Amino acid sequence: MYNDIEVWFVTGAQLLYGGDAVIAVDAHSTEIVKGLNSSGKLPVKVVYKGTVNSSSEVAAAFSAANNDRRCVGIITWMHTFSPAKMWIKGLQEFHKPLLHLHTQFNKEIPWSEIDMDFMNLNQSAHGDREFGHIVSRMRKNRKVVVGHWSDERVQERIGTWMRVATAWADAQEMLVVRFGDNMNNVAVTDGDKVEAEMRLGYHVDYHGIGDLVAYQERVTESDINALVEEYEALYAFAANCKRGARDHGQVREAAREEIALRRFLGDKGAKAFTTNFDALHGLNQLPGLACQRLMAEGYGFGAEGDWKTAALVRTLWVMAKGLPGGTSFMEDYTYHFNGEKSAILQSHMLEVSPEITTGVPHLEVHPLGIGGKADPARLVFTAHPGAGIAATIVDMGNRFRMIVNNVDVIEPEAALPKLPVASALWIPRPNLEVGAAAWILAGGTHHTAFTYALTNEYFEDYADIAGIELLTIDEKTTINGFKFELKVNEVFYR
Repeated sequence: MYNDIEVWFVTGAQLLYGGDAVIAVDAHSTEIVKGLNSSGKLPVKVVYKGTVNSSSEVAAAFSAANNDRRCVGIITWMHTFSPAKMWIKGLQEFHKPLLHLHTQFNKEIPWSEIDMDFMNLNQSAHGDREFGHIVSRMRKNRKVVVGHWSDERVQERIGTWMRVATAWADAQEMLVVRFGDNMNNVAVTDGDKVEAEMRLGYHVDYHGIGDLVAYQERVTESDINALVEEYEALYAFAANCKRGARDHGQVREAAREEIALRRFLGDKGAKAFTTNFDALHGLNQLPGLACQRLMAEGYGFGAEGDWKTAALVRTLWVMAKGLPGGTSFMEDYTYHFNGEKSAILQSHMLEVSPEITTGVPHLEVHPLGIGGKADPARLVFTAHPGAGIAATIVDMGNRFRMIVNNVDVIEPEAALPKLPVASALWIPRPNLEVGAAAWILAGGTHHTAFTYALTNEYFEDYADIAGIELLTIDEKTTINGFKFELKVNEVFYR
């Protein structure tokens, strides 16, 4: 699923039990890794890096992992008793994601054959607790997965962590291009970019819109013709957008902007970007169509200078690669108060990814009463029903806080003929009253990174790896309980 990366598997043991035991440990580890790789449940290849029996061997393995760009994390397993003092130096230097697999080679106790030799060799229940103690004492974040390595649920949980570790590695080399500054003095979409790079890895660079305009001026008519043909193959064109119709020229201008933006981001090596409709000088229209299509291909996007959401959209897309459902930038717009079915209409002016619809998007051109530019092209569609997650990261001054809300996307009660934008209608769990109140109490944004493809476990793993606060709003949330959690967290992070 993910090419050119790998997760290393390191087994802990010691030499107390002799050479035959070392040979057995190595054979068992090799078989476990082979079984994991052949399971079809893991998106990243597992590479067995041998058994470590001393402090120097641990340090060498972890140092090698730190310096190998292909390695996105390490899985550790204590086959037998592995004295945890020997792990200290390696753990002190290790700075990639860590998963502690608490398993054993045999699935069941061999009741009629078990003897002391078997007991001495197969001590995962013993050795993993020793290892767990030192990791906890050193305050190192890790994921602990318990169960037999052949069990589907264990493999699925390892696979989830692998996806998050892959996205974390991607973020360490992520450049976010920010066209213009934060718009309109909005607080929640801004924040400390230096601290974000230190804590979350990605770098944010400012670029004036003139840098993009320079690329636009080099786009040829033949370039535009080829892209418009691609549009025609993928989307249902509105009558006014077809060749020879009144607004076909605006479709071509949208294609010109997309080509320029794609080339600019490619030349910069950027994985995410933001726009600002107060900074459009030299552009024909707000580049909504380009943003929609680039998001569907994996670029992170944030409107109005929202670099944190742009980075998070990219991160969720990487986590979800190959999974059904889709990921998109989204914004809370307006409420539909309807008792137990009260919902929030999600949209933006233009920029919602077509990954989140199962239908064929319509390519349309309509006026836009903001930005002061010509009528922009956009893809119009409704997100399909289903369970999803809306997430955001906010800067609380002394820490970053991730807020996650489980939501249920529903069918709209009626069409929106005078609102020609991509949209979704969802009910936040446990309901609008509690979900919206908890989100506001947590200081959440009006922008979110939305996904159908992921579960809460992905966000828990991400927050653990990043070392940031996580607040989850779901069907179990109550306002009193959520307020208490907020108060406890203020003490913890003080």
